[in-house]
Amino acid sequence: MSLIINHNLMAMNAARNLTNHYGKLATSTRRLSSGLRVENAADDAAGLAIRELMRADIASLYQGVRNANDGISMLQTADGALQVIDEKLIRMKELATQAATGTYNSDQRMLIESEYQAMASEITRIANATDFNGIHMLNGSLAGTLPDGSSVPHNGSGLVSSGPVKIHFGTGNDSAEDYYYVAVDNATISSLGLWNSHISTQQAAQQALSAIQNAIISKDKIRANLGSMQNRLENTITNLSIQAENMQASESRISDVDVAQEMTEFVRQQILSQAAVAMLAQANSLPRMAMQLISG
Repeated sequence: MSLIINHNLMAMNAARNLTNHYGKLATSTRRLSSGLRVENAADDAAGLAIRELMRADIASLYQGVRNANDGISMLQTADGALQVIDEKLIRMKELATQAATGTYNSDQRMLIESEYQAMASEITRIANATDFNGIHMLNGSLAGTLPDGSSVPHNGSGLVSSGPVKIHFGTGNDSAEDYYYVAVDNATISSLGLWNSHISTQQAAQQALSAIQNAIISKDKIRANLGSMQNRLENTITNLSIQAENMQASESRISDVDVAQEMTEFVRQQILSQAAVAMLAQANSLPRMAMQLISG
């Protein structure tokens, strides 16, 4: 290489290498301080796109877990009310058994009848009053079928949805994967088949016994349905949690920085930057040799 003073090519080369190493050193510093390998699109365009889609799905999965937990709370509320209704039905059967015997006079029988009707009224009140977040569950508004056997579809087009409750827990809108409907039958005294039941006479009390037995069976079917749906939601929560955890791990492998590897790169670029600075200082002093020839 010629000894010239018009251009300092060695200094230019050293400066270019210094800029390159310093830029990579800055990148390593940014990654180590943020913990992210992919922080912007320039780091990994394809990886960034995949990561953002994964993050959206992960957020939806965790919200789905919360939705399913809310569904369980709703079902537990309905089951708790049905447990109270169960106690009322048991008391009604006890009163009907008492009134079915012939050892009571009419006045005593009317006292028994009064409590019997009070229990029946309380069952209807509980069924009409039980709600979760404003959603009434035991008055027939969530029933999947009408008394004539026709099905009631879910309708969510309005501000207030009608029909069975839609529990949404997936990341999409596929009924086979992302949601299902919870239907709860009517638990009022009339829907249980006791709308005209009374025990004011011995014969009526005997007839009421079989009607109450059928009502208890109907109530147990509602509770069994609630229990099966609760178990299904609990299994759904377990599956969603595992799915979210695995997707979080995949997102981490794409997005997060490997600290050990990046620290090695940081030290490497730090040494190269220091070497480039030293060589740039040396290259800047070389033109003095040409000046010595001119002045000598």
